[in-house]
Amino acid sequence: GRGIEGRVDGRSALIGTEVYLQENGVEVGGLRAVASALASSGKTPILIAIDGRPAGVMGVADTLKPNAAGAVAHLRALGLRVAMLSGDRRETAMAIARQAGIGEVIAEVLPQGKLEEIRRLQQQGRIVGMVGDGVNDAPALAQADVGIAMASGADVAPAGAEPTLMGNDLGD
Repeated sequence: GRGIEGRVDGRSALIGTEVYLQENGVEVGGLRAVASALASSGKTPILIAIDGRPAGVMGVADTLKPNAAGAVAHLRALGLRVAMLSGDRRETAMAIARQAGIGEVIAEVLPQGKLEEIRRLQQQGRIVGMVGDGVNDAPALAQADVGIAMASGADVAPAGAEPTLMGNDLGD
């Protein structure tokens, strides 16, 4: 959930989060400002190091589903608490949450952290519904009182949830 390492043309390559590169002895230095700018615009920064030296940053973005803000507004109008659990950097998750109208964000959580957050809410006596679309959501979807998998995501997500929406229209 943080990165990957390998060899390319005989050279060591690390690709992942800033934390992952730092854990592997890379001082990201000047890449930090670029990564922060990408995160603030809603993109997930992916840092690259070659032979232990910073080499670049890419920004990857999920696009907000067209009716996400409307679906969130509808849920809130019903009196439901809506929160986002994300493995993305806090800045990235906050940018997407703002677009969707979500005020509560728990970011930088790996799949186990999502599962723990669902359990924490349940221990508070809350009934928890979760919508997810990827393999990283499967444990939390299975733990939630209502797990709703978007079928356009990884095949593992529907296995951990019921119901499964066939498509990715949040309005459904």
